[in-house]
Amino acid sequence: MKRTITLALAVLMLLPVAFAQGVPEGFGDGGKDVELSFFTGKVETIDVIDGIMDDFNALGNGITIEQEYQNDASNIIKIKFASGEVPDIMTTYEQEYVDQRQYLDLSDMNQWWDRLVPSMKDSCTDVNSGKQFRVCTNMTMAGFFYNKEIFDSLGLVPATNWTDFVKNLEAIKEAYPEIDPWFIFGSEAWSLGHLIEFIPHGYLKAKYGALETKKAMLANDKEVLGFGEPDGAMAAFARGLLEVQQKGLINSDVLTATSDNCIEAFVKGEAAMFSNGMWCLSSILAKDPSMADKIGFAPYPSMMEDGVPVVLVAEDSGYSISASSANQQQAIEFLDYLFSPDNQKRYSEALGSPSAFTDVDAAWAPQSVVDGVNEAVASAANIGYTNEKPAGFTGDDAGRMVQDLLAGRYTAEEFAKAYESAWDAGF
Repeated sequence: MKRTITLALAVLMLLPVAFAQGVPEGFGDGGKDVELSFFTGKVETIDVIDGIMDDFNALGNGITIEQEYQNDASNIIKIKFASGEVPDIMTTYEQEYVDQRQYLDLSDMNQWWDRLVPSMKDSCTDVNSGKQFRVCTNMTMAGFFYNKEIFDSLGLVPATNWTDFVKNLEAIKEAYPEIDPWFIFGSEAWSLGHLIEFIPHGYLKAKYGALETKKAMLANDKEVLGFGEPDGAMAAFARGLLEVQQKGLINSDVLTATSDNCIEAFVKGEAAMFSNGMWCLSSILAKDPSMADKIGFAPYPSMMEDGVPVVLVAEDSGYSISASSANQQQAIEFLDYLFSPDNQKRYSEALGSPSAFTDVDAAWAPQSVVDGVNEAVASAANIGYTNEKPAGFTGDDAGRMVQDLLAGRYTAEEFAKAYESAWDAGF
């Protein structure tokens, strides 16, 4: 009994010394491994992230991480925040949670920022606070991918305005009736939400500038946005989509088609054009490497008379850490591993997207594609994502409204009014 008491007292006396010298790894958690949760909506990166996670988990450093993918990520994350089941690391990013300080402030993560292209740090900066609550690893461009062989056979060049764009589609349909001039994979709401971000929102960003448009969106300045106006950019967008649908210039299965269907049709020469970002490039080349010389890339044409062509040039693959996570240091340790030059080269080449890190040299695309992308970027107004949308109205929500438009539930003017109402309600 005396020996037991003496030993217990000795242990208690040593505890302050142990804490003063730093808590040993695993102390206080029973020696159990820390299990990190990683949440994403990026379907294109599942496999490469899983591979990097497997390598990280194999290090045996007491930390393991598991990935969760959800197609409707921007809405699922709301449920997770509301239920208190917030993932440690996430690729979803909503202004509501920035304002509520639900993300960890990453402003002092200089081991990342010092390596990043300066404009990408600017893109990761919150307009309201001037701080950074996410870090991106890549840059991406989005526009129209097109089949150069089809365009060359008809003497077509990418259009800069909507009238010429429709003429190109009509020429393709007339010459090749079996080909869908513009393939839209409308079963995936995010892709239709992107069309709104890139075309009507893109018009505003090009006209007023990125910063002023962000401020207008956060303030819901209707004089600048004009979403519900019958002659505004949103109504013009809806009118244009209904026009190409009524003329049979898009695929008839628009409401059920998936991104996989789109890639398959493009590779087989059954689709002449589709809208997407560089993240789809790896899927195209995986199905048919010979497509490298056939892929063209063009800006979005202007639908408004006073508009200009636009192309998305923005941050891609952004990561945030939960401010309520009990495993913040371990999450940073995983991101340090993910952001290493070797893993970022691996990631960029798998994704088909240029790295935002200056010390990463990745062959992210064949040179012919890179040249085409650079030409498109130089020829159009460069816009970013719409991150300042109201928390209660996500890009997926907007995409579902476009699904309803294509299902015949709105006229163009009704769509514009409904979009404005949904945007207002989202605040």
